[in-house]
Amino acid sequence: MPTSTSDRPWTRPLTALPDGANPYSTARTVRTGDVDTGRRLRLDGIARYLQDIGTDNLAAVGAADTDPLWIVRRTVVDVHRPAHYGRSLRLRRWCDALSTRWANVRVRLDDPDDAHGPLIETAAFWIDIGPTTGAPTRISDGLFEHMSRYAHDTRLKWKAWLPDSAPETVDDEREFPLRVTDFDPFGHVNNAVYWHGVEEVVALRADIVEGPYRAVIEHLRPVAAGETVTLRTGLHEDGLTVWFTVGDHTRAVAWIARNPDALRWTP
Repeated sequence: MPTSTSDRPWTRPLTALPDGANPYSTARTVRTGDVDTGRRLRLDGIARYLQDIGTDNLAAVGAADTDPLWIVRRTVVDVHRPAHYGRSLRLRRWCDALSTRWANVRVRLDDPDDAHGPLIETAAFWIDIGPTTGAPTRISDGLFEHMSRYAHDTRLKWKAWLPDSAPETVDDEREFPLRVTDFDPFGHVNNAVYWHGVEEVVALRADIVEGPYRAVIEHLRPVAAGETVTLRTGLHEDGLTVWFTVGDHTRAVAWIARNPDALRWTP
């Protein structure tokens, strides 16, 4: 049984924003399209905020033409205190680790005028993609220099955290119908859509989102138009794991748990 963060890497605490850092910052107001029936900002809403600030950040530093395309391989979301409908949020974005072709990018969502207000910490492993090759490509020199400002590691390597195969027996299994609007210009399911699936099965353990919680998702292979996706969910003591499967193949896996002991929750 895993007993440490080295055994369970998905429980590793996120790095702190360096003292004196001045990361890219923007604001967002939580609207009706991103909240649940209890007015809580959903995980798919958070994912869209991360996509938008990423695009805005590239434009702000002049990298929209040199490094226009990125895909996300893993996203970590730590909800210390949730945001709700109508709340104005500050989003700050910086890179804490990178290599020549990918980067681990942090985004913190909070309310600077309310020390006890919402606090959501995120980290996403983004891969720079060549617009003509569709393959991982080198980050441009200018963007690499900019992203390195607050990085503690410039030799970042990819290592999967979550088990990519579902057990033979699961606690819940259901089809996850896809819509035409779920697909991006490359014919793949947008990453925020996977969080719709996570929100769907969180109803099996609604207590998770009542307190601080962490959610992690890893994308293994894209889902293409016409494929049938099945969510296979296993429940555990503090949360659940869900596998997005097409036939016998796993396309993505997500893990969500309420306040794991290994996490360092901010007061």
